[in-house]
Amino acid sequence: MPKPSASASRRAKRAPIEVQPPASPPPPVAPASGPINNYQAAVKFLYDRVDVERSRPTSLSRDVFKLDRMRRMLELLGNPHESIRCVHVAGTKGKGSTCEMTASCLEACGYTVGIYTSPHLVDVRERVRINRKMIPHPDFTRIMARLAEVSDALPVGKTKPSRASGPSGGGRARAGADGPPTFFELITAAAFVYSAEQAVDVAVSECGLGGRLDSTNVIIPEVCAITSISLDHTQLLGDTLEEIAREKAGVFKPGVPVVTVQQPPGVLEVFREVAAKVGAPLHVVGEDIDFSLRFESSSALGPHARVCLTTERNAFEHLPVPLKGEHQAYNCGLALAILDKLCERGFQTPESKVTRGLERVECPGRLEMAWDSPRIVLDGAHTPDSVWCLMKAIGAHVAYDSMVVIFGCAADKDARGMLEHLALGADKVIFTRAAGNARAADPRELQRHFTEICGKVSQTALHLGEALDLARRAVGRDDLICITGSFYLIGDAKKHLKDLASKRTGAGS
Repeated sequence: MPKPSASASRRAKRAPIEVQPPASPPPPVAPASGPINNYQAAVKFLYDRVDVERSRPTSLSRDVFKLDRMRRMLELLGNPHESIRCVHVAGTKGKGSTCEMTASCLEACGYTVGIYTSPHLVDVRERVRINRKMIPHPDFTRIMARLAEVSDALPVGKTKPSRASGPSGGGRARAGADGPPTFFELITAAAFVYSAEQAVDVAVSECGLGGRLDSTNVIIPEVCAITSISLDHTQLLGDTLEEIAREKAGVFKPGVPVVTVQQPPGVLEVFREVAAKVGAPLHVVGEDIDFSLRFESSSALGPHARVCLTTERNAFEHLPVPLKGEHQAYNCGLALAILDKLCERGFQTPESKVTRGLERVECPGRLEMAWDSPRIVLDGAHTPDSVWCLMKAIGAHVAYDSMVVIFGCAADKDARGMLEHLALGADKVIFTRAAGNARAADPRELQRHFTEICGKVSQTALHLGEALDLARRAVGRDDLICITGSFYLIGDAKKHLKDLASKRTGAGS
């Protein structure tokens, strides 16, 4: 049974040694000589790989989506993921928020917590953190150098399929896979290695694309969670909610409890079918697990939600939800359900400490007020449902006269669905695109769709900086600028605003 970390020594880094055959715990990655000898070289190596997140679906080979290569790479590293107790979070919307709330609560309960999320907004190291601190530059460089060596050692050519041990074909690969590892495979492996080296008590891992063939799906977690399911990545995951749900359910493992929120009937039918076939106990928050929420306003917290979740082990009563919006209340309920299932496996999560953990939650890019004058709010909503939730949340939590929205999304997204919801809240929209993203939709096409939908005032801008200049000229003191549609656009905004803040500080010094 794991116990809370008692001292800094529990978190001390193990001294790097040479990689050995698979063992428990695995050996940490040894320093490597070669071309990757500084942080810039490490980042370049990573960004030179195929990046599924930034690629158009039509340009991707089927070989990108397989787990053999990931398993083989981890074997060469000593299977670090096998020494880590994990939480696995999949779904369409709310994965990052659920991961952040879960990790913060576990940290407040005294555990050393690794967290792996995607995408990042500004710094790639945001994806790999322990107790909210990003992996240090030297560790990132060292681990990436070793991953470069491992990449070169992977066999090339046709290989035998791996031995299946779960719904997605678990077990260790007997040979490598075609082609070099992708960006996501490498950064996922780096997260496993770093968490193992730091001897975390538990690691919270966010699934990337889908679930069944996602690079994170090599772990056997303590508990698996599925957030809200909606249509997204349809070119890769399927055209219906049921098809997407089946891909997400590919993370179910025999004997591993699964918790999820209330879903459309067809989605729950798929989950129940897969869970029964695999032998994974399935629990639905609000159905199998007692859950309720209410909204209130106070001088200390302003408008906010409070949630209750009660089981035989825990009574989480009237806990304030740290993130704004009704959808975040359900994500919070899911995080509490994860904690409850961890209690079954020996973790201790007293309500007082869980409450403290929720108070400490930080989740950039989710209804984040990033600038005061003019007021600028950032949110990475990138599906029709998430844009609808954003418009509702802004109406409930932010007072304003008029709202100018800066919008950009990927070309393979349901742009028209997002724009229909955007038209309900925006007084004016400025369309732009994230820098350097091949998936970004043409702002002129977005504007054309928007004009067909509602005919409201709109403009286009070549980049985020130009869009912000246009927006500033269009708003007054009591107005609001909202930037949304893509986490990559949010990343551009955070970089741009950081540069503005630096210039302002420099001018005043």
